[in-house]
Amino acid sequence: MLSCQKDRFSLPEDVHYLNGAYMSPVLRSVEEAGIAAIRKKRFPVDITAPDFFDGADRARHAFARLVGAERHDRVAILPAVSYGIAIAARNTPIQAGQNVVLAEGQFPSNALVWRRVAREAGAQVRTIPTPERTLGRSEAWNERILEAIDDRTAAVALAPVHWTDGTVFRLAEIGARAREVGAAFVIDGTQSVGAMPFDIAAVRPDALVCAAYKWLLGPYSVAFGWFGPRYDDGTPLEEAWLARAGSDDFRRLVDYVDEYRPAAARYDVGGRSNFTLLPMATEALRTILEWGVDDVAAYARLLTRPLFGHLAEIGFQADDEAGRAPHLFGLRAPAALDTAAVRDELERRRIYVSLRGSAIRVSAHVYNTPADIDALRLALTEAAAARA
Repeated sequence: MLSCQKDRFSLPEDVHYLNGAYMSPVLRSVEEAGIAAIRKKRFPVDITAPDFFDGADRARHAFARLVGAERHDRVAILPAVSYGIAIAARNTPIQAGQNVVLAEGQFPSNALVWRRVAREAGAQVRTIPTPERTLGRSEAWNERILEAIDDRTAAVALAPVHWTDGTVFRLAEIGARAREVGAAFVIDGTQSVGAMPFDIAAVRPDALVCAAYKWLLGPYSVAFGWFGPRYDDGTPLEEAWLARAGSDDFRRLVDYVDEYRPAAARYDVGGRSNFTLLPMATEALRTILEWGVDDVAAYARLLTRPLFGHLAEIGFQADDEAGRAPHLFGLRAPAALDTAAVRDELERRRIYVSLRGSAIRVSAHVYNTPADIDALRLALTEAAAARA
């Protein structure tokens, strides 16, 4: 069993940070990797041609291991989830009369581009509504999504968990249904990969894109995209020289080459060899692999489990354990409570959560302690009693 890892972060002792779904704190080792990388730029002679490629390959290897991918060359280095989803959308044929299936309220990065391409093609966006009930929400929502996929579905765009409340989507089952009808299956894993297990072989997505700055514990403006065989011959968003075959021979860059590097490297963002951010992201991935994602998820699950019985007694609702993520969940407050006022009171006590949709979103990680959970429980109990 993984023990608390708070000593590997720089969080103040009097802060109860239950908001990793907003942005993770930085590991001390990741901070040190970034500082060392900045210092290397003092003397550029130390940055050689192989550095443009080796750092990116180390990051690809680490992310591929994290998601159970056999080939690291299927991982692209990206600046954001929206960039990776736009690659998938650009290379997914959508025709008039077809449809794209989304979950209501899913994060805009995996929704807005599909709305645009569907509109341009004369296709329909099927936005599957959120079930009204809280208990059993996951089961009901998954059934609605499965029912919405038909032989006119061109793409299904989802996440392992809903970013507002941690509702779990049954990706393996939904992916199997998408393959039955020939639809592309595109996943934004930002709010789960690194904090709960994800297995490429089990889910079999066509694309998986993850930002680094949340559960991958990395810096902002780095993301990773795994692209399957469906996108092997696709067109990238830009024509980056690093993405071309033979670009490691700097003497020959004047001899323009049309051929791309194999698999997903064609989709790398220009300037992908970020000598500061990539070492930070790679160190963060190394640490998560050291812990083991199964153990990270188990730690968060055991830490937060004592909350739910008590909070249900005072009127807060959440889905059952099978239907919510171990690290991220939404609490729906009693009708008499003003959730914005509750959030403000929590922050006064230095307890940090988020309001997303109708939920008070709580997100726990290995830097959290039982004291953090106790502080949240006490604050919510007193808020409910004050408005009873």
